[in-house]
Amino acid sequence: MEKYLTEMIGTFFLVLTIGCTVIGGGTGVIPPLAIGSVLAVMIFAGGHISGGHYNPAVTLGVWIRGRCDSKDVLPYWGSQIVGGVLAAVVVKFLRAGVAVQPIAPAVGPALLAEFLFTFALVYVVLNVATSKGTAGNSFYGLAIGFTVLVGAFAVGNISGGAFNPAVAVGITMMGLSTWSNIWIFLVADLLGGAVAGLAFKVLSVSDKEGLSAAQG
Repeated sequence: MEKYLTEMIGTFFLVLTIGCTVIGGGTGVIPPLAIGSVLAVMIFAGGHISGGHYNPAVTLGVWIRGRCDSKDVLPYWGSQIVGGVLAAVVVKFLRAGVAVQPIAPAVGPALLAEFLFTFALVYVVLNVATSKGTAGNSFYGLAIGFTVLVGAFAVGNISGGAFNPAVAVGITMMGLSTWSNIWIFLVADLLGGAVAGLAFKVLSVSDKEGLSAAQG
């Protein structure tokens, strides 16, 4: 239960930060910096308990890599989505009355952008937080947070920069995206996580028994 609550809390603060910085918050570099930073600190806070996934795509990739028990996959996903939903409710209360304009992404570019940077995110997670060669490091949270920051800067204006199905649910509830577009995030992000997991297994054959620096 501790693992699932940790996943819910971490995802909550990630989605809360996204909502509060994008809706009536800072502009320019502020949202990506805040989002990358909160993900990093939440990973440092909860990584030793749950692995600090806070993202169904990460959980999928870690499961394919072999560092997440099958029995934990659905509870992790449920906890992450609940965290995103609760955050969306809080953001709507905190930013009540602020006009929200949903993104209108072009389907093809959005699918590719979400796939590529979700792949990058999960690939980084697997290499810095589950690899034998980086076991015991102190930088994994920063590496993961900076990957999201880079993705937000690079393709945030193309897809919205979710890279996370739980985030997609949260931003859709906030009105930053439409329900008709949520499939883009679900398909691209889960596919990106799965491909990253497979890529890690292919590229790290000698690391199958690697100890995790952050996975529980």
